[in-house]
Amino acid sequence: MEIDPLLLQFGGSLVAIVLLAWLASALKLGGKPKLANHSEAARAAGEVADGFAPIESAIARDGAGALLKDAQGQIMLLKPHGVHFAGRILSEEASATTSDTMLIVDTGEARFGSVRLALDDADIWVAAINQLGRR
Repeated sequence: MEIDPLLLQFGGSLVAIVLLAWLASALKLGGKPKLANHSEAARAAGEVADGFAPIESAIARDGAGALLKDAQGQIMLLKPHGVHFAGRILSEEASATTSDTMLIVDTGEARFGSVRLALDDADIWVAAINQLGRR
């Protein structure tokens, strides 16, 4: 019995993919990043903007994002991007609203988009974000 070389190549590739997926899972590679506390959020913010030193933060209940404010009143928004966090210092084009217990932040940047965060103190952050550039 002779096996078609293309079928053999396909089978070998399939086995290799399954093994690599299992290995990545066993090593706990990938996954979703989570923020557990202010220091983790501050570290992630420092990776986004060198020198950003937050004095206040609000971390989403599920750890999948955060808002941070520095001493100058700048507000940074963090959201998951792959296995890291992407962030933006919000400009006056940013706006925020609430829906139930969710804070919805529109960064004003089409490429970064809107972010939804489940925060306990969402109303405080809505006011702060909507006041950016109005001081």
